[in-house]
Amino acid sequence: MKKRSVLIAGHPTSVSLEEEFWEALKGVAQARGLSVNALIEEIDRARTGNLSSAIRVHVLNDLQTRLNSGPVDSRADGA
Repeated sequence: MKKRSVLIAGHPTSVSLEEEFWEALKGVAQARGLSVNALIEEIDRARTGNLSSAIRVHVLNDLQTRLNSGPVDSRADGA
């Protein structure tokens, strides 16, 4: 786990996330055309609990959305 400093509404704060979540967060931000700080600000505005947890949930939700919107296998046997 690595602690990083980010700016939220112009105020510095630190967030602790596993490296895998940082990398996934960067990918989500890039896919949306946002900086990581801008994405974290969005997450912060919508959160109800801990910021690190909210980031993890956001990354997970993004992954689930992308997986669920992927191509559908139309073959009857699903193979």
